[in-house]
Amino acid sequence: MYFKQWQTVLFVQKSDSPEWVRWVHQSEGYTHCDECLMLDGCFFLRSKAPPWPHHPNCHCILEPVDYAVVQKNASTYSDYSKFDPYLFNTQNRHPHGKDKLFKQWGYTVEDASWLQKEFEKQAAKKYSLGEYELGVLNKYGQRINIRIEIPRQDRAGDISFITGWTVCPGGKLKLNTPYGGR
Repeated sequence: MYFKQWQTVLFVQKSDSPEWVRWVHQSEGYTHCDECLMLDGCFFLRSKAPPWPHHPNCHCILEPVDYAVVQKNASTYSDYSKFDPYLFNTQNRHPHGKDKLFKQWGYTVEDASWLQKEFEKQAAKKYSLGEYELGVLNKYGQRINIRIEIPRQDRAGDISFITGWTVCPGGKLKLNTPYGGR
């Protein structure tokens, strides 16, 4: 006869540090959903984690992650192609109009490398501080939205907008969209 052992996860962290968790997929020999498989190993602020359990008979658990681990491992990645040709539409294949917004703010394709580095830097910092909102979760992974601020080049002031990222295992983020709206 098989008896399932239940794990109790206690969250013991310093009161001044945010509570982070790692999503852990435990197959226990069962077929598991694509979404849970994509969440496996991903870090989330406990208060901003995807709903858990994710579905009936979900075998996943949330393990505490020391905040120092999150800070050390939080990193971002973006393909340059998200900026050129996509964002600045240099090949006239993306009729989204995002290039017009950036041009209004004083940015050109020559700024693409700087924007890429700046987005990655801000996203890693804001993610590790828990400054993100959950987006869509599907078989491709958990999306999160992170607000980015950049200086206007056309006049004084800053511009603020949402960028879209996918959460990957171990505190890593991959850019999906460099501009997801205001």
